[in-house]
Amino acid sequence: MVEQTEKKRFITTDDLKKHNQPGDLWISIQGKVYDVSHWVKSHPGGESAILNFAGQDVTDAFIAYHPGTAWRHLENLHNGYHVRDFHVSEVSRDYRRLAAEFSKRGLFEQKGHVTLYTLTCVAAMLAAVVYGVVACASIWAHLSSAVLLGLLWIQSAYVGHDSGHYNVTSTKPCNRLVQLLSGNCITGISIAWWKWTHNAHHISCNSLDHDPDLQHIPVFAVSSKFFESMTSRFYGRRLTFDPLARFFISYQHWSFYPIMCVGRINLFIQTFLLLFSRRHVPDRALNIAGILVFWTWFPLLVSFLPNWSERLVFVFISMAVTAIQHVQFCLNHFAADVYTGPPNGNDWFEKQTAGTLDISCRSYMDWFFGGLQFQLEHHLFPRLPRCHLRGVSPVVRELCKKHNLPYRSLSWWEANVWTLRTLRKAAVQARDVTNPVLENLLWEALNTHG
Repeated sequence: MVEQTEKKRFITTDDLKKHNQPGDLWISIQGKVYDVSHWVKSHPGGESAILNFAGQDVTDAFIAYHPGTAWRHLENLHNGYHVRDFHVSEVSRDYRRLAAEFSKRGLFEQKGHVTLYTLTCVAAMLAAVVYGVVACASIWAHLSSAVLLGLLWIQSAYVGHDSGHYNVTSTKPCNRLVQLLSGNCITGISIAWWKWTHNAHHISCNSLDHDPDLQHIPVFAVSSKFFESMTSRFYGRRLTFDPLARFFISYQHWSFYPIMCVGRINLFIQTFLLLFSRRHVPDRALNIAGILVFWTWFPLLVSFLPNWSERLVFVFISMAVTAIQHVQFCLNHFAADVYTGPPNGNDWFEKQTAGTLDISCRSYMDWFFGGLQFQLEHHLFPRLPRCHLRGVSPVVRELCKKHNLPYRSLSWWEANVWTLRTLRKAAVQARDVTNPVLENLLWEALNTHG
């Protein structure tokens, strides 16, 4: 129902909810309604963020992801309506006050020199890797170079991650160059693919059917709800729980670390699938060019090794080292709370606290984790440079305590235990012989006793 008062037109929250389909997408920010139906394809953060939040108030998410300069662009999308009955929870009020305080202190703009130091370190490590492979004949020098290359990829990925969330340089063109260099050229993983999946992950943190970072059927499942062959709203396809998936998932607590050692191969495959798909990919040509740079220097480097045995070992070790990073990302979410359905704009803070786990460590290890051990802080304030995450952690902890929300900070060991326990629980459930997916007696004979 539309009401009109002194030139202002009002609708209700229920009216807003009706505009949540492609071609008819409305959102509200601080009670003002915006029609983003035709603009959605131009959204820098991708379509999924708006599609998931359509028909809702998105104030908290908008504040989290956009600098103050973004507000002036909203007026062109305002359709003249206001939401009469919109409500702001006490949690949201406190979150917005905190974001405003950080902004007033200039934390979002004070980036430090982390990117410069990290890229300098990456360049030095790359030079050492090239020297170890090309100029040294010792197999130990070659193996050490493989380890160093893996560490180099980890640190370069952190720079790509940072530059994907905020400008790590003074200008946007330079920031885009850093993205392509640290992502596509050095690691072989497309920044376009990363933005596509990572933004959806942040928006729909730990939603089983909307968060792509939890959708690893047939290899992993963090919840028995995946056994119902749910549909991925992100990929637009059915996540089929078939006998093959049952087999892999039944032993996922054993296969987790070995698969992480070669998980990088999947990232390469996903990069190619996106860049050569029919989807709209921003800067597709530049992303492909960056990938070609990687697939030129990396095979060339490996070709300098004396024989195929050393080459295969070199490639495996370099990828296995990056498993540290892949495992870390899983630790941050696999054992956290999950839900089904799209995110709700009215519980932004609550969803982030429920879906994340921090990893505690000494401050001298911040470089190793790229700041992402403060996963909750990062999810609440994705534009906040990593050099400030440790500093704001006590404030976030107190806010969670005030509203009786979880703030979980585990040691590296504890986080691994929690993750393996989650995987084992789902594995045992997958072996349940009463599940109709079971199709043969051999399977029953092998798994009757778990």
